[in-house]
Amino acid sequence: MSSDEIVTPSRVGGAGESNAQAAEQVVASALEPPTVMQYEWHGAGVVVARGSYDMESITPLADALDTAASKHPKVVLDASNITFADSTLLNLLLLTHQATALRVVAPQQQLQRLLKLTGVDTILQIRATVEDAAAC
Repeated sequence: MSSDEIVTPSRVGGAGESNAQAAEQVVASALEPPTVMQYEWHGAGVVVARGSYDMESITPLADALDTAASKHPKVVLDASNITFADSTLLNLLLLTHQATALRVVAPQQQLQRLLKLTGVDTILQIRATVEDAAAC
């Protein structure tokens, strides 16, 4: 391939979505501040995390997991909308696991890869749904 050829990234969007639209969605989600929501489900404390988590943004999630662990013998982290995670989140998950029975639900590919590369996927219970995580 010559240096003046353009390489087009592979398609990442859904049906009918252009690469530009998919890229805009990724950038928009990265710019949104992370959010955390909590509720109780079948006796488990459920924490729903959305967004990107690193050293700068971890505090609200850490507080929510700590609160849930202090109130419930089982904590479920819905990780289906976590768009980025680094070792800060990994450390938080391990600390929470030491404090209570932690289940992680539906982590996206980046978080799944982080868990697998570090071997943490063999320590934590990963579940497909909040229902399944709360039931086990």
